[in-house]
Amino acid sequence: MSEKTKPQVTAADDDYSMEAVPESARKGFRSMFFVMLGFTFFSASMSVGAKLGNGLDLNGFAAACVIGGVILSAYCGILAYIGSDTGMSMDLLCRRAFGKKGSYLSSLVLGLTQIGWFGVGVAMFSIPTAELLGINKWVLTIVAGLLMTITAATGMKALEIVSTISVPLIVILGVYSMVTAAADGGGLAAVFNQSAGSITLFTGVGYVIGSFISGGTATPNFIRFAKNNKVAVWTTVIAFFLGNTLMFCFGAIGGAFTGKDDIFYVMIAQGLAIPAIIVLGANIWTTNNNALYTGGLAISNITNARMKIATCISGVIGTALAIWLYYNFTGWLNILNCALPPIGITVILDFFLRRDKYREKNVPLQTADWFNLAGVVAGAVAANLIHAGIAAVNAMVVAAVFYLIGFAATKQK
Repeated sequence: MSEKTKPQVTAADDDYSMEAVPESARKGFRSMFFVMLGFTFFSASMSVGAKLGNGLDLNGFAAACVIGGVILSAYCGILAYIGSDTGMSMDLLCRRAFGKKGSYLSSLVLGLTQIGWFGVGVAMFSIPTAELLGINKWVLTIVAGLLMTITAATGMKALEIVSTISVPLIVILGVYSMVTAAADGGGLAAVFNQSAGSITLFTGVGYVIGSFISGGTATPNFIRFAKNNKVAVWTTVIAFFLGNTLMFCFGAIGGAFTGKDDIFYVMIAQGLAIPAIIVLGANIWTTNNNALYTGGLAISNITNARMKIATCISGVIGTALAIWLYYNFTGWLNILNCALPPIGITVILDFFLRRDKYREKNVPLQTADWFNLAGVVAGAVAANLIHAGIAAVNAMVVAAVFYLIGFAATKQK
């Protein structure tokens, strides 16, 4: 059955959760660039930057950012091309790659991880801010979570507005803090030399790739609104490379200079309390909007509920569980994250090897592609159990092998 035959879902859905985005709703470079850049501005990436800053010298840090950034940007850039070319969300792409019912597994993984990270993100803002201001953390958690839910449920228009406001604030205040820390520490080389040498360049590259490759798998959900493929690819590649690198720099320089792994605490140490709250709130709001939007699309695919309703329900759940998720579930979220790169590589291979399924609007969908589903499960297991190499890459290689076996078997039939 085609997605176009579901009027009960698409009739009043401005975000086209169950159909391809039409040309009339596409957006230009500036709009998409701010959305994608805001997506990559994630506080957890600064913790990765702190690990890099504490484990590598300046040259090693730069090399890890460039090599890992190129690989990460290439992966997300390809997904951006697919999202823009088809106009489909990741969940609709998964319907073609895994089958209609099979896509429920990919949507469940996407939904759980993104709603979970939304809750963690709310707590990452509310807990330290409440401590700083001397207010109840639950009150701030509820207020922040509901505000983020409202903007995410509003859809791409709100995502664009929030990102357009937040991105410049984060860049200006973050760069000021970073430059000040570097100057007080005697220059970049001196700051990095304080604690460099505990990790290898290969490990650093793995940190960079692993920092956002799972979240980057959701790229089609946002970039499907791009005006054309060129806008989609360039905005994604630049945003992922620039955004992640900035987050790493904020975390690395602050971590090496102050011993803290978050720009919030770095700025507090610099006597910049109000700017710290602004940067932390803006940083988390942009990423949380995208995470909850992805969660809403995923739940919509499984339940056929309207995206806005699914997003609101997801936001309420994520907010209610935010503090518990922050203290108890982060490890499990990292395990679930390992299933996302296999989903992405399977969609990529399927798109380029079976293009007809993605070009035709009314193509009949199979119930489930068991080879592709097995590849996702095997890839996730490999990422968690194989300690050699880079976890995300291991997961994608295993999933790709399963896909190619299934593709060859289908061709023989």
